[in-house]
Amino acid sequence: MDKYTLWSLRLGYSAKQAKTIKAAGINSFLDNSFAQEFSSEIPEFIQNSPKSFKELQALRKKLKSSPEEAKAVLKKEQQTHSDLKAWWIGKMLEDEFPLREKMTCFWHNHYVATYQKVKVNNWIFQHNQILRENAFGNFKVLTKKIIQTNAMVTYLDNTDNKKGNLNENLSRELLELFTLGIGNYSEEDIKNGAKGLAGLGIGENGATYRKIFEDGDNFSYLGRSGNFKVDQLIEIIFHHPKVPYLITRKILKWFIYDDPTDDLVQYYGSYLKEVDFEIKHLLTKIFTEEFSKNTAGSKIKNPLEYILQLIEELNLPVKNEKAIGFFIKDQGMDLFNQPNVKGWDGGNSWLTSQIFLQRNTIIDALCNGRSLGQKRVVKDDEMMESTAKNNSIGVKLNWNKNQNNKQIIAEIGNRLLFQISENDQLDFEKILKYDFDAATEGSENAVLRLFNFMTKLPEFQLI
Repeated sequence: MDKYTLWSLRLGYSAKQAKTIKAAGINSFLDNSFAQEFSSEIPEFIQNSPKSFKELQALRKKLKSSPEEAKAVLKKEQQTHSDLKAWWIGKMLEDEFPLREKMTCFWHNHYVATYQKVKVNNWIFQHNQILRENAFGNFKVLTKKIIQTNAMVTYLDNTDNKKGNLNENLSRELLELFTLGIGNYSEEDIKNGAKGLAGLGIGENGATYRKIFEDGDNFSYLGRSGNFKVDQLIEIIFHHPKVPYLITRKILKWFIYDDPTDDLVQYYGSYLKEVDFEIKHLLTKIFTEEFSKNTAGSKIKNPLEYILQLIEELNLPVKNEKAIGFFIKDQGMDLFNQPNVKGWDGGNSWLTSQIFLQRNTIIDALCNGRSLGQKRVVKDDEMMESTAKNNSIGVKLNWNKNQNNKQIIAEIGNRLLFQISENDQLDFEKILKYDFDAATEGSENAVLRLFNFMTKLPEFQLI
């Protein structure tokens, strides 16, 4: 795999940006990615969902008296939630520079707040939009903003955190999962952090303190004494020497290495501290320096990376964002609904035997002309015999027809596989033989069979 294709996959979801990276260079590509504009408007499909706490209270009061209407509203909100997933997947597919959406998805899996628990689409959208707006911004600033969203205080039960009856969930995850990591704080810090967060609950446009539930006593927090509220707590946390390393390790895992070395984490984490937690500077340093290294095959593709690459390679005329959402949900990557506050594990969890089987099934279906969402399973032998004879969805691979079999194998393999062994090469040449002629009938099907075979190899699962 050439490095331009590799980094197009890493900084996006397909090989679509490879030519741009090669022509403009990695630095220019990053500058354009950081400058990519995005809309702050609330999508039309979400306009009629409750936007404020008052609207939500009024709706809940109304529905209590009408079970049938409550059922209809719940169904409508579930549909809105499905539309929200499709809207986000559409942005990942359509953006010329998709790095912002990929970074938004990273933060989405760092500051988890699921729809299943929050149950308010607008709060989930607001949470997501804050991540998008601050995707390349300051880590400390983003932490302050996201902790004070209605989605976060609801998801981590801070609405139940009151003086005399503390709930430690938000205080714990603020230290354990969002900033410092286990071993860098005490249980006393968690208890006292909960005191500082007591009374921080749902507000009109974001979380706000309610004085009646606040704790006004002084306490000790990470070596400081006083009566601290949320912004002050976060300021104290970011003075801790260990703050840069948890987030740096997670960024390296998200983009490049399933298992980054401690030396690498220390090196880039120390730089993040030097630049005062500015994420854009960290990403620029990581991407430009790692770009020159031979790192292909160091990360298993997550379901989004897998399916969106396939869709672009096959030039599917209808992307069907909702079907994509269902597929990645089946693969364990349900947007807005991670399994727990830790988020998706990534790494080896993306390549269980069940997930691998699902991936092979979907590539068979797509190569056989079936759209995403169709249920019929195509067996391997049937695939090899009848590929693309009923190409109802218009699958069309890009390949240079003025080449011999080995050149075509190299062209497609260079887009799909981080390495090709001698045995793999022999298998490819059995599918696309030495006398292959692009002008003959069925040549397109032969190349599609080659593509199908390549995408079932373990090497295709890696970037």
